[in-house]
Amino acid sequence: MQQQLIECVPNISEGRDTTKIEAIARVVETVTGVKLLDIDPGKATNRTVITFVGEPEPVIEAAFLLIKKASELIDMSTHSGAHPRFGATDVCPLVPISNISLEETAGYAHKLGERVGKELGIPGYFYENAAKEEKRKNLANCRQGEYEGLAKKLSDPKWKPDFGPANFNLSVTKTGATAISARDFLIAYNVNLNTTSTRRANAIAFDIREAGRIKREGNPITGKQILDKHGEPIRIPGKLKAVKGIGWYIEEYGIAQISYNLTNITITSMHEAFDESCKAAIARGLRVTGSELVGLVPLQAMLDAANYFLIKQERSLGVSESEKIKIAIKSLGLDDLKPFNPKERIIEYLLDDGTKKLIDYKLDDFADETAGESMAPGGGSIAAYVGTLGVALGTMVANLSGHKAGWDEKWEFFSEWAEKGQAYKERLLFLVDEDTNAFNKIIDGFRMPKGSEKEIAARKEAIETATKYATEIPFQVMETAYNSMEVARVMLKDGLQSSLSDAGVGILCARAAVIGAYFNVRINAKDIKDRAFSEDILANALEIYKNTLMIEEETIAYIDSKM
Repeated sequence: MQQQLIECVPNISEGRDTTKIEAIARVVETVTGVKLLDIDPGKATNRTVITFVGEPEPVIEAAFLLIKKASELIDMSTHSGAHPRFGATDVCPLVPISNISLEETAGYAHKLGERVGKELGIPGYFYENAAKEEKRKNLANCRQGEYEGLAKKLSDPKWKPDFGPANFNLSVTKTGATAISARDFLIAYNVNLNTTSTRRANAIAFDIREAGRIKREGNPITGKQILDKHGEPIRIPGKLKAVKGIGWYIEEYGIAQISYNLTNITITSMHEAFDESCKAAIARGLRVTGSELVGLVPLQAMLDAANYFLIKQERSLGVSESEKIKIAIKSLGLDDLKPFNPKERIIEYLLDDGTKKLIDYKLDDFADETAGESMAPGGGSIAAYVGTLGVALGTMVANLSGHKAGWDEKWEFFSEWAEKGQAYKERLLFLVDEDTNAFNKIIDGFRMPKGSEKEIAARKEAIETATKYATEIPFQVMETAYNSMEVARVMLKDGLQSSLSDAGVGILCARAAVIGAYFNVRINAKDIKDRAFSEDILANALEIYKNTLMIEEETIAYIDSKM
């Protein structure tokens, strides 16, 4: 069964006392199987966003301990800050990351809330997908009145807490309430303005956010509210769906910001919110100077932003991931107020366990590792890496061609080929390490005990399974390197003719990868006991090998005819 992962993003009502913040956040690390990803304090808001991830049970244990520690160290009766809040742990959302549904995650939210209410005596509400009634889905409704209005709220039968005491006792005076939810991934995202006016920032927020602004008679700010037949204010919707937003002044930076919650980034992305804010700001005589990400962001959101701006510039999308991250940071101005380190802010990068891969080595170290006494990396990994270099050359020609002066109308054609090249490159890079991993599985099989008939049978089965896998991986190298030749072949005919030799070298590298991997398929297949499997993979490998030699001949003949 695949590992289930959820993220927890508690917001605590302390952003200034680093000793308290550290004590609260670090309690998470006492739970085995939970990884603390980020601690992001804000002085002006007096609020810290903490992010950690793990399997569901350890995560809710860590969340409980964090809420407990926050209730011990934070006194809400003395708290003040720019952000709406009503508790020491103000909100504690659970977010499904992998192999778990939102509905399952809501079940864990309920389990956490019941324990918080029963064991800690902290009242609270379930919101968003954990909400038990419609009006409680919206966090703003649950938190309305904030801490100062909590005593009145708890005594209102309509707002009886979902868990914990319904009275504002001495303990609750200190801890306040907590809102717990299960929700889709939310990005807390602030847009920076060249003004100190909260009112101007709010005006832009109302232009953009889904809830928009209240419709009024006459003056749009001071005029009488227009009500519907139920006596509720009629609203003029904002431009973007799944967006909440308010304007505020941040003394720490000396500017006003529009503070957004992007509640569903598949509906409204970070870059869309940024671009629409730029347009609304200009219309109101202001300028967006950059933006600020609070907490963490999925890798795809950054890549989508880079693609968006590259398309606007009519530039190739087939550039490396690291280059796209740089483009996203600069285009969104994420480093406007302070440095933005992608290794510390992108979830996938933080989840990297730090294990060094072959592809992490410098070129000279990789060569030294290959030349050493160990049997791995061997020919299979080197074949995959040579194939990587081959398709990288074809991709380079595509990117150069797409940027050539006078070829602007062709940029999309070359961009598509560069994107294909990048996909082949990433697959081959994966196979560099996977070929070595596959070889190591065979070694592990041979090291298994063989003291009994049962152990001997298990050992034989493990060796057979590992040998099949160690044959499949170089076959995948063959297949990927062969398919990747299409990029350089198209660039030979349609790309920059001054880069003819580059595309040619790319094809020769791919050819070397195919033949090298073919040797590995053959040497491993001979040891497979399942002869039907062996014969089938050898037949498919032979066909790829023969087709590759034909492409090599055609390529050399074509280049000879052009030089």
